[in-house]
Amino acid sequence: MAAVPLVLKETPMTDFKKHTVETAPEPAKPILQTALKGYGFVPNLYAAMAEAPTMLEGYMSLSAIFGKTALSETERQIILMTNNRLNGCNYCMAAHTTLSQMAEVDADIIDALRDNTPIADAKLEVLRQFAIIINESRGWPSDAQLDAFLAAGYTQQSVLEVILGTALKILSNYTNHVADTELDEAFMPNAWKITTQQATE
Repeated sequence: MAAVPLVLKETPMTDFKKHTVETAPEPAKPILQTALKGYGFVPNLYAAMAEAPTMLEGYMSLSAIFGKTALSETERQIILMTNNRLNGCNYCMAAHTTLSQMAEVDADIIDALRDNTPIADAKLEVLRQFAIIINESRGWPSDAQLDAFLAAGYTQQSVLEVILGTALKILSNYTNHVADTELDEAFMPNAWKITTQQATE
């Protein structure tokens, strides 16, 4: 199945609210307060999501659940950053580059994910390719693609966990698209800009 052309929006049509702990709806305040304590600031993604407290709670909950998968931190970041690239999310690519560095993910793997180049480790490259397939096929991998993924040492559980990570990125990437989320200062050293070459295989 061919990938859907990526639309790169130049300017936002609507100015979405970016909340602080003080301005956020009551149900979102405790979540923003927790983020403030953990990061030392409220990430702009959370500030945008806070307009819909259920969105913010859903994203935070699903993110925590994704951290409980059988996948390694490196494998999780491969899934997340591959989706960030394919979905053209400048904010999340910069943020997850920073998070990957903090988690000591190999620098060559981070570069490959940012640049859309193969990962040297064969099994991890199979995972990267399968994450691409799940995203671009909208969850319709072929039998041959599934078999190749399983033959590389992954399991049916892994298949479902790739889908979980893909769903998580829909929440954040799409929010950043519509809200035109500004990059936080903490992530600016890893700023990333989508290009046609990076967005396509």
